Amino acid sequence: MATDADLDDPSLVGDLVARERRSERLALSAAELDRTYSYFDLCNTACKVGNVLSHRGVREGDRLVVDPVPLPEPVLTFLGAALLGAVTEFDADPGRECDARAVVVPVDREPEFDLPGGSKLLCFGGDPERPATTHWEQEVWSENPAFPPTFHDPADPVLRDPDADRAYSHAALLDAARAAADALALDGDSRVAVRAPLSDPRTVAAGVLAPLLVGGAVSLPDGDASPDATAAVATDAASAVEERVLALEAVSL
Repeated sequence: MATDADLDDPSLVGDLVARERRSERLALSAAELDRTYSYFDLCNTACKVGNVLSHRGVREGDRLVVDPVPLPEPVLTFLGAALLGAVTEFDADPGRECDARAVVVPVDREPEFDLPGGSKLLCFGGDPERPATTHWEQEVWSENPAFPPTFHDPADPVLRDPDADRAYSHAALLDAARAAADALALDGDSRVAVRAPLSDPRTVAAGVLAPLLVGGAVSLPDGDASPDATAAVATDAASAVEERVLALEAVSL
């Protein structure tokens, strides 16, 4: 977890949801759900998710598989897992051999997963049918937002691309986020629309981490993201006339 001196220059993904960053500024919006999160909401909920995952046995270095649907729950799960030092894969393909410590998917996908012992299924978007499946919203809502200090190596992996069989460290993702923030001229008044799927680590760096890094806001699309060459589109809250576009290939990962 970040110290006060580290807040302006975070070294870990989890530093982006440090307690000291809580405010009423807009942090995340989801067009499909007509839902918004302030930085207070985002930081509190990410900490709650981290605690829920910990209660389900997720530990530092563990693999966590998350459906990349562009909704708040996958983003919040990634941030909560980062607090624990776990490694997220935005994939959730039941056809892959699953040895993940936890799998997080929409509730309508619950029947697709028959996990081995030691793996936990968490579902969001409604009540799961199986008693053993964790109801994401229910458990997160009732969890304590306090999160104990954690210390991880910035060189440790925090995100993995299963298609490329490549893992990305906290440091690599944040460096790419800083470069994306510079390329898009982001600041605290910026709104960044996610255009490409979360399954691409470059989308996570440019579309999610870059705006959070500077105190701006992430805007998730209405429906599935387009698998095109655009990672993110930035506008400013005061004037949404001029759009600044960053291509996936321009993200330095």
